[in-house]
Amino acid sequence: MSDKSEKLSVLSLTQIVAAFGLSMCAFSIGNAAAYTSPALPSMTNKNVTSFSVSTQEASWVGGIMPLAGLVGGILGGPLIMYVGRKMTAMLSFVPFFIGWTLIAFASSVAMVLVGRGLSGFAVGVASLALPVYLSEAIHPLIRGILGLMPTLIGNFGMLSCFIIGYFANWSPLAIISGLLCIPFLVLLFFVPESPRWYLTKGKPERAESALTRLRRKNTNVADEFKEMTKRLADEAEGSNTCKDIFQKKYFKPVSIAVALMIFQQLSGISAVIFYTVMIFNMSDSSVDSYLSTIIVGTVNFMASLLAIFNIDHAGRKSREMNLDGVGWVPLVCLVIYVLGFSMGFGPIPWLMMGEILPSRIRAPAASLVVGCNWGFTFIVTKTFQDLIDLVGAHGAFVFFCAVCIIALVFVIFIVPETKNKSLEQIEEELTGGSGK
Repeated sequence: MSDKSEKLSVLSLTQIVAAFGLSMCAFSIGNAAAYTSPALPSMTNKNVTSFSVSTQEASWVGGIMPLAGLVGGILGGPLIMYVGRKMTAMLSFVPFFIGWTLIAFASSVAMVLVGRGLSGFAVGVASLALPVYLSEAIHPLIRGILGLMPTLIGNFGMLSCFIIGYFANWSPLAIISGLLCIPFLVLLFFVPESPRWYLTKGKPERAESALTRLRRKNTNVADEFKEMTKRLADEAEGSNTCKDIFQKKYFKPVSIAVALMIFQQLSGISAVIFYTVMIFNMSDSSVDSYLSTIIVGTVNFMASLLAIFNIDHAGRKSREMNLDGVGWVPLVCLVIYVLGFSMGFGPIPWLMMGEILPSRIRAPAASLVVGCNWGFTFIVTKTFQDLIDLVGAHGAFVFFCAVCIIALVFVIFIVPETKNKSLEQIEEELTGGSGK
């Protein structure tokens, strides 16, 4: 049987609906991340906004979201452990919707900041639940393809925000963003909870039923369920606390997942996404800043689409200037940067987080990893203007470039390949045992 035929043989409608439902949640994450880029210029415009927004306040509008995402990522760990992976994603709808409502009808900067904080908290919680659920529910042969769907739709959420922001100012943009959260809540009602989560709660019948729903009709899931049950039984023989993530045998998978997230953010992507319009204004680009932002968003989306088709073939590893006459250069450079990021360091750290973290510590370890991601997102977005003031725009991007080079070396020599491997096989390779 060919590789393509094998993938088709395990693909099911329920897995597609699950991946798409969680991807619509990722759409809201992308929308929230991209909001400040088109919104801040109109929000800081006194002819548009009834209240004043200073430069520092504007930086907090951008920076508070990932800071709240850090809190959400940490608190999301207990949530996915005790209420479930799917339910945690569904619960994120509440702070998402309330946050967007506060922003849309804000009469002061304080209301905007509270709204962005709630949205950021939802982003942190949801970005933790998504990869954990997909890694546990999707068949290993199609985990690469369906596992990257949230990144694809998340990038489409960014692009949608850029496009809508071209025509609408910050308030109607927030209203539309809030309404666009509803689809993921509806879709998730139609998918089962993670089978592995049911097993950790002592519900084997519901676990087997969920696994059966997730696989193709008439598929015999006995062997897969037996392997899953044995692995979790082995893990249950030892302690299972947050302290376990610091055990020596778990150092490699946890440190790799954390490092990938840190490299992802120190590459500068969040500064680019949060402040795209501002960056093009600073660069004296001859192309309209909002149009340039839409082009970057389109490239980001198309590149992540290419990554989906490429991921299971290539694997996971795989100063001031006068720009008169060449004002298109900033756009071209940023497009190349986003193209490379979206096919590599954008989606893969999230996919690999769900793959390489051992089952026994997956929830607390994923919480740590997501917390690191949002912590460094906050550092990059909040200090971006300060970095420019200190070393200039060219110095800031030289720093981001240096990080990308270091990250390349790290991936080549340290990061393992996980293509077509079960979670149990990956765990065996990285820890050398079942976790006892």
